[in-house]
Amino acid sequence: MENNASPAPSPIAPTTSTDIGEKELVVMMASIMALNALAIDTMLPAFPNIIRGLSIANANAVQYIISLYLAGTAVGSIFFGPLADRYGRKPVLLCAVISYSICSLACGIAGSYAFLMVMRFVHGCFGAALSVLVVSIIRDRFVGDAMAKRMSLVFLIFMVVPIIAPSFGQAILLFADWRTIFNLMALIGLSVAIWSWRRLPETLDPKNVIPIAPASLVKTWKTVATHRSATGYMLGAGLVQGGLYGFLNSSQQVFDIVFDARDFFPIGFAIIALGIASANFTNGHIVERFGARRVSHAALLLSILFGALQILAAWLAPQSIALFLVIVAANMAMVGFIGANFSSIAMTPFGKMAGAASSFQSCVKTLLAAGIGALIGQSFNDSALPMATGFFICALLCLCFVLWGENGKLFTRPGTAQRLPM
Repeated sequence: MENNASPAPSPIAPTTSTDIGEKELVVMMASIMALNALAIDTMLPAFPNIIRGLSIANANAVQYIISLYLAGTAVGSIFFGPLADRYGRKPVLLCAVISYSICSLACGIAGSYAFLMVMRFVHGCFGAALSVLVVSIIRDRFVGDAMAKRMSLVFLIFMVVPIIAPSFGQAILLFADWRTIFNLMALIGLSVAIWSWRRLPETLDPKNVIPIAPASLVKTWKTVATHRSATGYMLGAGLVQGGLYGFLNSSQQVFDIVFDARDFFPIGFAIIALGIASANFTNGHIVERFGARRVSHAALLLSILFGALQILAAWLAPQSIALFLVIVAANMAMVGFIGANFSSIAMTPFGKMAGAASSFQSCVKTLLAAGIGALIGQSFNDSALPMATGFFICALLCLCFVLWGENGKLFTRPGTAQRLPM
């Protein structure tokens, strides 16, 4: 009888160019992740321009420019991990970055709100590959606290973009319209694609190539979803990100309407973003000493405290922009400590299925975060209270999932840090 089974996948030969150093690899990964930040944060100052340009009746509806992009990253991420496990990290990454650039150009020529929303979702689908593959590439080389340290360095460099992106977008608007922001986004994407094509080695070990088979994917997803600790941290990360996305969705309106400080928005956003940047810088120096769990658990408890303080500030001093900046920046710093460490903890058990595991986790937590962020953003009522309440509730629920995943124990440190050979 003829055998109709699919042939086994051919091995992936790692790129022979292995002269890329760890520092360049970290900077490259941060640059790739930064394309997502560009797709989100540069658009924030342009909200009023887009509302006028596309005649959007409901001012809160413009937030879907962010929410749909994030939803696209959630849906797209489920595909890119398996593709990267089968065909290698590099070719999938290059295809995704080039497609990201093409979608940026398409958004720039949008003639209607509906078309822009569709393209933003597709844009996000390809943007999904950026974060999924960065985590997979770093996981190919490091595990445990060592991975958390490198991810913190990636996030630290990456955070330069959210700090300056709104100012970059605002500067463009001084000389051109909002469509130019998308065109420049495409140009930057192509530049990163060329750099990756020339310098990035293939990091997937040929022994870890996994054929694309629905049954195998379902089995992998089941393995990831039924791992108690990983699931607890995955859902916890999604909740914390949800609070962050709620801030992103409504931040421009808060500065514009609540504080009457539209022109100050890029500066205020940069001050708040510095909270996450400082946290990632600090985390990169302390995580291998104290452990990802200890650092992130302490940050989560402080995030609950800062969320409560945000609610009090929104009630008792609703017009104080200085108090708003201090508390939100402190809370963002806690998000910085939580994000990289939760991702590393959740990925540690899945070395041989890093691509599929990363994509599944990214899909679940981003979809959860995008939905929560949209809910918080659409609740904007000309006050900072919905944003503050969102931060507090998300952090509190996150603690519940972490306690569940850790069987009620915080501040443990299982295992030891490891580094895999380059």
